[in-house]
Amino acid sequence: MKDLFAALCLVAVLEGLLLFAAPLAWKRMAARLMELPGAALRSFGGLVLLAGLSLLWWARH
Repeated sequence: MKDLFAALCLVAVLEGLLLFAAPLAWKRMAARLMELPGAALRSFGGLVLLAGLSLLWWARH
């Protein structure tokens, strides 16, 4: 549970850093994401999920 909390905190730090460093780029990206169909977003989310799980497995072993 402690590792999960630490991971969620790191996600918050990274997202906050991106918003702090490049707010206009973040807004442009969000606007472009709104134009994409749901299936494309779901596919991209699945790919990111698999990449994250793979990297986590690699880092832990």
